[in-house]
Amino acid sequence: MTAELADAPRRTHLPEHLHLRAPMPGLAGYDDFTLTPLDDAGVLYALRAEPVGARPVRLFVVDPDAFFPDYAPAIDGDVLASIGADRDRAVRLVVVRPADGGEPPTANLLAPLVVDPASGAAVQTVLTEDWPLRAPLAPAA
Repeated sequence: MTAELADAPRRTHLPEHLHLRAPMPGLAGYDDFTLTPLDDAGVLYALRAEPVGARPVRLFVVDPDAFFPDYAPAIDGDVLASIGADRDRAVRLVVVRPADGGEPPTANLLAPLVVDPASGAAVQTVLTEDWPLRAPLAPAA
């Protein structure tokens, strides 16, 4: 991470526990997650689930504003209502695919997690707009 990101103030306080209102694709049965900041700037997080009797899951998520300043998807009102948040309070996080075999890390801008920071309610939504599934991750200029 660059010095600019490390020095940036934490944008918002996110809860330690997230409860997904619907499972993410491919993760049926994984509803409760722990969200752990991996930096002081509030940009990179580990999202972990350890349900009883199932294998643990760990994903990385980032605050997209740090990497994609023009990322402003329209979040459907039904999505916001499902987590009890309004447009001003909801926070977006995007799932990161780590670097692999010389390929840079990428972010899934097509299906952000939308979080109510007050309650920890969250949902992953697939946007109707044309956002990339694997956008190369580089700090915003």
